Amino acid sequence: MSSTSKAWMAAASIGAVEALKDQLSISQAKTLAPASSAAVASSKLKQEAQNSEESLRKVMYLSCWGPYS
Repeated sequence: MSSTSKAWMAAASIGAVEALKDQLSISQAKTLAPASSAAVASSKLKQEAQNSEESLRKVMYLSCWGPYS
């Protein structure tokens, strides 16, 4: 298996894991009743989304420009 296909598999795996984390966080946020808790959960979800996007961006960058390209 080539290094490029390994990198794509890693990126897809990371994306899938992050998506599952986001789904779990969303389901936990829905169980919170008070508005202040919902606001905190919403900001936490936004931060997690930014982190997962940054993680995926890093993997994609390394897959294209990394040392094995």
